[in-house]
Amino acid sequence: MTERLNSAQPYAVGLFRIVVGLLFACHGAATLFGVLGGADGSGGTAETGAWPNWYAAVIELVGGSLVLIGLGTRVAALISSGSMAYAYFKVHQPNALWPMENSGEGAAMFCWAFLLLVFTGSGAFGLDRLFSKGSASTEKASERQTPVAA
Repeated sequence: MTERLNSAQPYAVGLFRIVVGLLFACHGAATLFGVLGGADGSGGTAETGAWPNWYAAVIELVGGSLVLIGLGTRVAALISSGSMAYAYFKVHQPNALWPMENSGEGAAMFCWAFLLLVFTGSGAFGLDRLFSKGSASTEKASERQTPVAA
């Protein structure tokens, strides 16, 4: 059973990446353009150039889109993870220690999800695989490697 699950790992990582990227990009689009309820839930947007909201929304939209399509996944995920760490510690954590108390669950989850993608890469279905040099040799080398199991 473990071998079957391990063989499906790239597809599970790919689907995880797509969902996380889509949710993150939607959050950025809502803040920048007022779609999907907007920044404040009533169609509001962040003022252009306003620190940190507008810059965070740009990172969310661009980083989420890149992660969604699997292009430059590791770099986009690293920047997005850092953005969410900043959001947690500067915006949420001063209000209370625990994420349940300070409404920082989203920031914490996005931070750790993107950090995971930094180490796993794009998985299946990503454009990273199309543009990687020697993709055939990379795929053969990854087939020989055994995944890290807990």
